[in-house]
Amino acid sequence: MSRVLLLPGDGIGPEIVSAARQVLQKVSDQFELGIELTEGLIGGAAIDAHGVPLPDETLEAARTSDAILLGAVGGPKWDQIERSIRPERGLLQIRSALGLFANLRPALLMEQLADASSLKPELVAGLDLLIVRELTGGIYFGEPRGIRTLDNGERQGYNTQVYAESEIKRIAKVAFELAITRAKSWGEGMPAKVCSVDKANVLEVTELWREVVTEVAKDYPEVELTHMYVDNAAMQLVRAPKQFDVMVTGNLFGDILSDEAAMLTGSIGMLPSASLDANNKGIYEPCHGSAPDIAGQDLANPLATIMSVAMLLRYSLKAEAAAKAIESAVSSVLDDGLRTRDIMSPGMTEVGCQQMGEAVLAKL
Repeated sequence: MSRVLLLPGDGIGPEIVSAARQVLQKVSDQFELGIELTEGLIGGAAIDAHGVPLPDETLEAARTSDAILLGAVGGPKWDQIERSIRPERGLLQIRSALGLFANLRPALLMEQLADASSLKPELVAGLDLLIVRELTGGIYFGEPRGIRTLDNGERQGYNTQVYAESEIKRIAKVAFELAITRAKSWGEGMPAKVCSVDKANVLEVTELWREVVTEVAKDYPEVELTHMYVDNAAMQLVRAPKQFDVMVTGNLFGDILSDEAAMLTGSIGMLPSASLDANNKGIYEPCHGSAPDIAGQDLANPLATIMSVAMLLRYSLKAEAAAKAIESAVSSVLDDGLRTRDIMSPGMTEVGCQQMGEAVLAKL
């Protein structure tokens, strides 16, 4: 028996998690996984019910679960409340409390959607890269931080970018090991490659990052390590994205680059993500946000959340066959020409969130 906690959250979160829940229940029954599903509140929904973005009962349920499936948090409704209790703080808090330091964001272009990318098909066809982002350190968590008034009366905002050697080592190891695993899955002769992204020419904290990653690389002689400044990496992602295999970087750079990489695939609505601890327990969620402008209209794309279920099965529950079944079902649905609005193209059939989820279920 495995316990999975569902956190629908805000905006389109309840819609996409509802579709993903049915898929997870279906494969649990088919593959006799015995998954027990529970549900909790996080983000704006938790603020409305409890006054805080991460209630104690939600955190306790997360601690006792084997994996968590998250929808999305936030929306204009909560933009004006005190910053310390905004919906996004709940997400940062649960990541920190559970020690989810490794964020895995694949940018995989499914062949059926090659024309949906904003780049030329020949640049992105066959794209399959993985961004490994450090998730519990860096400028998002560094202290001191805040907004203060200077002696001259002018207000000043400040944040601290900080990384300890141990934090860099552990995320680098994750990247190197994933690169080796990916190379093996592609067959003999395929190289394992890691590109570490920093700004070592300007920021001392990333100068240390580069030094530590280089040291860790000595333990992985079969992996080809390169370094790239973040501004160049951003340019290279849209110039020649298939040069990359695994990219590893800090919290801030990873946040930006992974969204950029997501759009190479045509829609951020297609990409899952995983945030893992040292034992591969974690939170699985789509890369996109809560999209409050389309919430409740059956327009959301549930495929990123459904693909997040596949990642959950693969990494936390070690159910590879079930994960592959979901990925195959999604691919088959796209073969049939079904598209939500964000990935719609001429000649295809537009469907809503619920119908897309039902189509995946039917393939399963």
